Formats: sequence, structure tokens, C-alpha cells
Amino acid sequence: MRFNFGKYYKSFLPAGIVMLLFTACQKENAMPQQPQQQEEIAEDATTERTATQSVLLVIDEESIDNGNPPNNFSETDVNDKLARVGLRQKLRYFSNNVGKTIDLFTGEVGDEGWFALKSIPNSWKNAGPTTNGSRNYLAAGKGLGTGESPEVLLDKIPNVTPLRARGLKMLIGKTILAVVYDGDVSINYSPLNGNLQGANLGLVALEVVNVRKRNDGSSGSLPRVTVRIKKVEDSMAGTLRLFANAPVPKSSSEPFDITPPQTVSAIQLVPAP
Repeated sequence: MRFNFGKYYKSFLPAGIVMLLFTACQKENAMPQQPQQQEEIAEDATTERTATQSVLLVIDEESIDNGNPPNNFSETDVNDKLARVGLRQKLRYFSNNVGKTIDLFTGEVGDEGWFALKSIPNSWKNAGPTTNGSRNYLAAGKGLGTGESPEVLLDKIPNVTPLRARGLKMLIGKTILAVVYDGDVSINYSPLNGNLQGANLGLVALEVVNVRKRNDGSSGSLPRVTVRIKKVEDSMAGTLRLFANAPVPKSSSEPFDITPPQTVSAIQLVPAP
């Protein structure tokens, strides 16, 4: 039997054209999805960057120390026996309990336990080992915890701002990375500055979950803060921010801000230089 190629070709041609058209339509329909996928990837990346953003703070013995209520940490829990100028080790209890939610007290009006760094001195930027002053402080660079004069750059630091009820509540939902001091951080007013000299217990990273008025303290007790313990390594690897609009107290006693208000201004975070 002779094979009729022409007849076969004619019958095959329409099917081939249909297949080509179908394939072209698939490619055409797929092309608009690429920008959308790129947007989703960009959005995921932005979310990840936001998740690793931490606010640089200082915490002193009024909030975290051995024997402090409501946790009554042991000396080992908070590195008390290791305390020294420039210690940047993770606090043992916090390192061993990542993900756990606990409460911390935050001091008294005039003797606060949490402090915002609203600006970074140029001397910190020049101290090394990096060109970022905040990173140099966290690394205890020369004059910031190490060197021949380990504390020379830590006195009268401008804009070290004690946080009372309003400022604490503005931190809800944010992760903080804090250098913890074994003693008091002393504050001067008019102009506002702080003394960050003294022995350190190390570093903690905490997500602020809630801020509530204390009903079990003195008349000047600042709020109870509920925090979720985070990994210090994640905060160190992420983006550091400064609490730019932390409320500035007029004096050691004014305002007598012990009750978290129902509403507060949105927190303003700026890159930590």
C-alpha cells in the first residue's frame, strides 16, 4: 500500500497548529506571573529584615539582677560572678530559655531600669573595631569596655533616656537588644545625659509583649513588662535601631509616669550609626 504523505500531512497540520497556539498561550499567560512572584519574594525579604530589627537599649540592676523579683534569678542565671567592665556574654538564664515568656520589673520613677540610646557619640564610631558606633559599643571596643582606659568613652553620654510607662508601652511588639549593667545607670538632667560606666552582666534580646501597671510595688513603681526571650545572635545579625522619639522626662520626678496610657504615639526607629 502506498503511503499518502500529503493526506497525512494535511490531517496533522491543524493539530500541530493547535498545539503550537496552545503552547504560546501558556507562555503568554505565564509571563505576567513573573513580576508578581518577584514582588512576593521582595515582600518576604522585607518581612525577614523587619523581623530581625532590634532596638538598642540599656538595662540596669533595677530590672535584671540576682535576687530581683518577680524572677529571683540566681547569681549564675545572670552572670553575676562573671560581671566586669566590657562583658558582652549572653546572660545564662536568657540563653537557656529562648522562647520563654517572663515578666520583668522596670524600676522606680527616678531610679529607672530601662534606658533608650537616642544618639551615638562620634567617639564611639572612631573607637573601632568597626565604623559603626553602636556595634563598637556592643563589641566593647577600646574605651567602650576594653583598652588601657576601658571606660573613657562611657561617661556623660548625651540623650541616654530613662523609660517610664509611656516609653515602655511604645516598645510593645518590638525586639530589644540590651547591654545589662551590674549596677545603676545614673542620669543627669538639663541637659539629659547618662553614665554608662561600670561592670556589665552581658547581653539579652527580648520581645516586648505587654506593659502593665504594677499594683504590687511602691507608689513610684514603674510598669511590669512581659517579654519573650529571643536569641541574642539573631539580634546581633539583624538591623540595629535607636528609639528616636523616646519620651524625655523633665526631671528625676516629673512626669510621674507610672501608668501605661491606653494609646501612645507610634514608635520612631532610626538606623543606629
